[in-house]
Amino acid sequence: MPSSSNRNSLPFEPKKNKKVTKKLTNNPLEKVKNISSNNYQKEKQTSSLQGIPEVVSNRMLKRMAIFSGIPTGMGIFSFFAFYVVVTQKWLIVPNTAVLLITMGLFGLGVLGLSYGVLSTSWDEQREGTWWGWSDFTINFGRLTSAWKNSQQESINNK
Repeated sequence: MPSSSNRNSLPFEPKKNKKVTKKLTNNPLEKVKNISSNNYQKEKQTSSLQGIPEVVSNRMLKRMAIFSGIPTGMGIFSFFAFYVVVTQKWLIVPNTAVLLITMGLFGLGVLGLSYGVLSTSWDEQREGTWWGWSDFTINFGRLTSAWKNSQQESINNK
C-alpha cells in the first residue's frame, strides 16, 4: 500500500489551491512581482493538470474492456439465446425474466466501466493486481475525499 506522500505525487492529480491574499500597493515593482508570481502559479497549475499519462490510460482502457465488455457481451448473447430457446420451444421463459436478466447484465457492464477505472493503478511504474481490489479501495477513497473537499469548499465560499 503506498504511503500518503506517494498518494499526493501522482502527475495527473490536481494540486490543492490555497487562497492567497493580495496586498494593494502603488509601488510598480511590487506590481511586477505579483504579475510574475501569478504567471508562475498558472504555469505550475497547468503542468499538474496535463492529463492522465498514456501508460495509465491504456491500463484503464484494458480493464474497462474486460470488466465492462464481458457482462455487456453476455447481455447481448443472452438476448439471442433466449430468443432461440423460446422459438425452438425448449423452455417457456417469461418475458420479464428475459428483460431482467438482460438488463441486469447490461447494468453489470455499466458498473464494470467504473470499476475498471477505479481498480487501475494510477501510478505509472506500478502495474497493480489482476482484480485490482486494493487499488479500488485506494482510488475510491481518493474520490470520496475529493468530493468531500469540494463540498466543503463550496460551503466555505458561500
